[in-house]
This record gives sequence, structure tokens and C-alpha cells, in this order.
Amino acid sequence: MVSENAVERTAQCRCGQLRAVVTGEPVRISVCHCLNCKRRSGSAFAAQARWSDANVSISGESKLWSCVGESGATAIFRFCTECGSTVSYVHDDMPGVTAIAIGAFADPDFPPPEYSVYEERMHKWVTIVGDDVEHYD
Repeated sequence: MVSENAVERTAQCRCGQLRAVVTGEPVRISVCHCLNCKRRSGSAFAAQARWSDANVSISGESKLWSCVGESGATAIFRFCTECGSTVSYVHDDMPGVTAIAIGAFADPDFPPPEYSVYEERMHKWVTIVGDDVEHYD
């Protein structure tokens, strides 16, 4: 059960049609430098926060697309049928958890990442900083 004082955040696609409302703090915040995440995000890396499925409410029309990643696990992506923005996804490696693209919150005060993964594929001009960030190749 979520406390009445729990933080509530709303993420949405570019056109606003697909939304994810989350309550409480994320269970994990990370950036990923794998090639699939770069392609998905259209950027040098992808940043996502994860919440327990019980703390995520998704509304709006979406299309689902699944793929098997380099780890061998399947990910299912939910994106807007109008503008194509990816808002959320689930991953076999973290059952019961939904990942939300941090950019979909459009909140410059969003908490920083705790993990940076697939750093062997990180662009040479990118640096993920922070005293508490764990770095993985």
C-alpha cells in the first residue's frame, strides 16, 4: 500500500496521449549504453527509472513491441500509437517491475541514476558522474 504522502509523478509521450502515473520513489534508476537502448532512445544512452507494477498506472492507447536483448531476456516496450514515443517497458530480468523513460517525466529535478550499465559501449565523450553511481561494463 502506498502512503498518502507518497510522491506522484506523471510521464507522458510527446503528444500527451499515453501517460504513466507512478507513486512513491523508484526501486532503481539507471542509464544504459547498450546499442539497443541507444536506438530506442535516439540518444547516446537511455535513462530509465523502475517502479513496482503496483505503483504504476498507464492510460492511453499504446502499441506493444517485444524483442530479445543481448542478455537473452525479453523486453516488451509500450509506445504511443500517435507520436511513437516509448513511455514504458517491462523486462524478463526484473519481473513485477515497470521501467519508465526518465525523459517522459520532463522533470529537471528527477533523482540521479544509481547505475550505469554497458559502459564498454559508452560514447567516449559521455561521463556519468555521482558519488553513488555504480559502473558496469
